[in-house]
Amino acid sequence: MVSLADIQKAVEIVEHLTIRTPQRPSPNLSARLGVNVELKLEMQQHSGSFKTRGAFNQMLALGEAALDKGVVAVSGGNFARAVGYCSGALGLDAVVCMPENAPQASIDATRDYGAAVELLPDAVAAFARAEEWVTQGRVSLHPFDNAEQVAGNGIVALEIMEDCPGITDIIVSIGGGGLIAGIISAIKSAMPAVRVWGVEPELAPTMQRSLAAGELVDITPASLTKTLGAPFVSQTAFELCRQHLEDLILVSDLDLIRAQQTFIEYEGIAPELAAASTLAAAEKIKSRLAPACCLVLLICGCNDSPDDVARFANMLNAQSDQS
Repeated sequence: MVSLADIQKAVEIVEHLTIRTPQRPSPNLSARLGVNVELKLEMQQHSGSFKTRGAFNQMLALGEAALDKGVVAVSGGNFARAVGYCSGALGLDAVVCMPENAPQASIDATRDYGAAVELLPDAVAAFARAEEWVTQGRVSLHPFDNAEQVAGNGIVALEIMEDCPGITDIIVSIGGGGLIAGIISAIKSAMPAVRVWGVEPELAPTMQRSLAAGELVDITPASLTKTLGAPFVSQTAFELCRQHLEDLILVSDLDLIRAQQTFIEYEGIAPELAAASTLAAAEKIKSRLAPACCLVLLICGCNDSPDDVARFANMLNAQSDQS
């Protein structure tokens, strides 16, 4: 498990390479939800998501000798972008194996940041190709099941607690579990009374299925939000959620799109569906929050392309027309 000391050490390692992202109150959402709401805008991090903090921490923990061999990663989205950005900033030789159905914007951004991209038919083939690179000497990076990645993610929680000492509740999206593992590790060490809520898409309930089964299970994700589409969660995240999660909320893809449109129309930001999930979950639990609560919505990324955002809005409009 990652300790508070591990997270504080990660701050020292990556703070000069990353952004201390802003946090601000939302009067509109506070009125809408009936509690004090603050937004942690981690979407404004380098590469457009929280993944950059952990990617830097993971790379720098390897040491010069390992980094000189080059790194390899598998991702269809935000971790690919983060590895591209971090390797470019550090001057490293990086290869990212991506499935052919990955968003073109993520493929392009990963290349533009400086990593070499290899496109494979699917995720299984991408992982197999990455293993080939490891046998040839490259060092493997993991998008969520890695202690340094989790510690880097935990820095987000340290900033939240500094900026909002009155926090009572936080909602965090769950993909492979690296983000929520970092958030729980930091918050439950420093402010154990704070309630941590998780959210997953109904069509990608990886953690929910595992918690229900009492063990890790694999699923086939089918949600529109690919960044919450991990087929499994890490053992560390599973154990932390089982011990500390207040509740896990499932939301539909239409709920995600509605929340995304709310942010665009009323908050002037365009988070990706994964990040908008925190508002979708807040709508479902608002009756469980006392008026004096201070709720933080962690807005973890912004890497849905404009074309995707428009397509999602059209889907929502089509659904409304049918109602």
